[in-house]
This record gives sequence, C-alpha cells and structure tokens, in this order.
Amino acid sequence: MPVFTILVYDVGEKRVARVLKTARKYLHWVQNSVLEGEITDANLKRLKEELKKISKEEEDSFIFYTFRTERYYSREIYGIKKGGHDMFL
Repeated sequence: MPVFTILVYDVGEKRVARVLKTARKYLHWVQNSVLEGEITDANLKRLKEELKKISKEEEDSFIFYTFRTERYYSREIYGIKKGGHDMFL
C-alpha cells in the first residue's frame, strides 16, 4: 500500500545533483531540496538505500515525513510555484 511521503534533504554541493536525480525516480520535485509523492513501502526502502550509497553520513541530512493517507495532509504555496509533478529530468 503506497504512503504519501515528503523528503527534505540537505547535502553537500557535490552530491546535490545525484541526490535529486535519484529521488526523482520515486517522488515529485517540489522545490529546492524538497520532494513529495505516493510511494510503496518497497520503493521507499529502495530509495533510502540508494541515498545512503550517495550520501556522507557525517555531512548530509535526510528527513522523511510519511503519511498513510493524503486525507489529513494539506499544502499552501505562497509566492512562485517551483517544481511540479513531472517525473522526467
């Protein structure tokens, strides 16, 4: 069963592009260092494993917010809208 996930990350400049490219295989880019979308538990585990291979634990940070349903989730955007729901680079 898919879960709605928000990924927020802060990584070293040299790894930003690789992290974004990897995360966009599974989630939608929203804005700098933020992605979201529905993802299965198996793919969430796969995403975390891929990110661990790219990242440096002593320098980088990843936060995963997961919701079992979008029913209790809302989002407001102020200012310009970045990103989107395009899964292609």
